[in-house]
Amino acid sequence: MLQRVLDGAALTRQGDIEGDRSARAKATIVALVVALFLVALFSLASGASDASAWDVLTGWTAAPEAGDAALTARDRVIVYDIRLPRVVLGMLIGAALAVSGAVMQGLFRNPLADPGLVGISAGASLGAISMIVLGSTVLAPVMATLGIYALPLAAFSTALATTMLLYRVATRRGQTSIATMLLAGIALAAMASAFSGVLVYLADDRQLRDLTFWGLGSLAGATWTKILAAGPIIALALVAAPFLARGLNGLALGEAAAHHLGIPVQRFKNVAIVTVAAATGASVAVSGGIGFVGIVVPHLLRLLIGPDHRYLLPASALLGAALLLLADAVSRTIVAPAELPIGIVTAAVGAPFFLWILLRRRGVLDL
Repeated sequence: MLQRVLDGAALTRQGDIEGDRSARAKATIVALVVALFLVALFSLASGASDASAWDVLTGWTAAPEAGDAALTARDRVIVYDIRLPRVVLGMLIGAALAVSGAVMQGLFRNPLADPGLVGISAGASLGAISMIVLGSTVLAPVMATLGIYALPLAAFSTALATTMLLYRVATRRGQTSIATMLLAGIALAAMASAFSGVLVYLADDRQLRDLTFWGLGSLAGATWTKILAAGPIIALALVAAPFLARGLNGLALGEAAAHHLGIPVQRFKNVAIVTVAAATGASVAVSGGIGFVGIVVPHLLRLLIGPDHRYLLPASALLGAALLLLADAVSRTIVAPAELPIGIVTAAVGAPFFLWILLRRRGVLDL
């Protein structure tokens, strides 16, 4: 009897807390827009150059003559040709990884799902490494045909294959086993890493240096060409993601309930898988392995604004972009004038958070 009373009180408190989640979610999204603008400005203004945030704003808003006075020629090159592409690419990749994590968590109905943890990022890396190492020999015709799009499309293809295989293995009779998913992800990541290791062994010295730094994750090589190559794929995935919100909300009730709500479950799953593969594959192709963004961001926001994907997906995109830009700024300044790979920064923060999630879930299960 006492336990029923306690359960009823807990449900009442939960209802009181979640009653205003919609208003809180909208306010959070507005705050994240402001935060992203401030972080982007900070990222533009921080670095080896002494150009301040005010100089950057002046260079954008003032007349050409005044802009020339505000920013020297050297600073303009640093801001517009080095930092600005890095900021744009960082926002795209951060948003893509965070949204991919949110979609996967909704699709598998588990907050532990993440492209990096279940082998999708490793699969995308295999495609990218294949194109880097074999692009001048075996895959030369593909490289010549696709041009700058060869690398992101190769990563997308292998990420898509990995995601579909993972889903087939982890899902049985419409039910997805989280334990099977994680174990299958580990196995797929190991297989992808093995094939990648063979390609790394075949790489020459120049390719080996590039692959070593690329594998740790970095935005150091951001250029407008890379944005042109990967940006459209990431942008299409981000544009498609909000249209998945209704289906993800329906799947939270179970596949049978989603079907009765009029959601074409299997077709929806296929679209969600392609969206995740496109966003993850293109991101990995240009930035390398950047982990834990996809699990940290959606989980934090779910605690704050609730599980409604109508708000969770855009909020994840904004927070993911802001956090990746912040991590990039840290990686550029913590060991200045050298640069720490951004994947190390995200892992150093994300791994303890992931352990906290596991301990929290274990505590819930123990109760």
